[in-house]
Amino acid sequence: MKRSIQRPTPGSLTFFSSSMASPKKKLQGLVAATITPMTEHGEINFSVIGQYVDYLVEEQGVKNIFVNGTTGEGLSLSVSERRQVAEAWVAKGRNKLDQVVIHVGALSLKDSQELAQHAAEIGADGIAVIAPFFLKPWNKVRAEELLDGIQDKIPTFQGLKFSDTDLLDFGQCVDQNRQQQFAFLFGVDEQLLSALVMGATGAVGSTYNYMGKKTNQMLEAFERKDFSSALNHQFCIQRFINFVLKLGFGVSQTKAIMTLVSGIPVGPPRPPLQKASREFIDDAKAKLKSLDFLSSTDLKDGNLEPCS
Repeated sequence: MKRSIQRPTPGSLTFFSSSMASPKKKLQGLVAATITPMTEHGEINFSVIGQYVDYLVEEQGVKNIFVNGTTGEGLSLSVSERRQVAEAWVAKGRNKLDQVVIHVGALSLKDSQELAQHAAEIGADGIAVIAPFFLKPWNKVRAEELLDGIQDKIPTFQGLKFSDTDLLDFGQCVDQNRQQQFAFLFGVDEQLLSALVMGATGAVGSTYNYMGKKTNQMLEAFERKDFSSALNHQFCIQRFINFVLKLGFGVSQTKAIMTLVSGIPVGPPRPPLQKASREFIDDAKAKLKSLDFLSSTDLKDGNLEPCS
């Protein structure tokens, strides 16, 4: 059985568009797919978003965010709630974050249009959208086909988030659009190094909320052509992801890990999702410590498997 991190499974593509005719800078590097903090009663906890921004910037070195996506439980929020969450992130990220991208995909095209207009009005740097995935055409279209002539139809189009493992399709997107200066953001965290070789300009993912520092080290090693170090960093990240995938890993578990690593109470997921089990949290905590992602002072050296 194929195991994967919870991602926008109905489709592998999310398209990015600038809110302005001329974006201030190209979206590149790591983009954290933000978690929507919740109270124990399933209401949005806006009070910790400022602390969350500071943590991403100061502790993880991540200055771009992707709001209201799968990790942010965007499709479990009402349109009104999605607007409020977007406003909070834009406000708290002002003068701290480089780019705030708001995901506006919805099952209703009218809802997407409303959310896109709202994102522009509040000063978001761009929007991202996944196509409606319940009532939809039957044919599957490859990413490279969709990119052909897309700027003629969407002048503010900036790039795509590719959340699939088909590196042939991804590679052709890059190869056939070298003159377009698109952002090619990979969405499979545990395979990012492979995508960098294929020409990815950055990545959007949930693990960058709490493993952004380690992933940035991989990006830096790749940039200086220290491929051995880059590979070691990727393997380190894979050890943790592979471990939690075997336990069962989705939005609920991501929220539990974020609280564990950051100390920020992001709360449980909204129903129908259930909170992560105590067993999962204990196992994930031990693994994080063994990989030196958490303080390991209470572990014996024999239990450490530090990433070199």
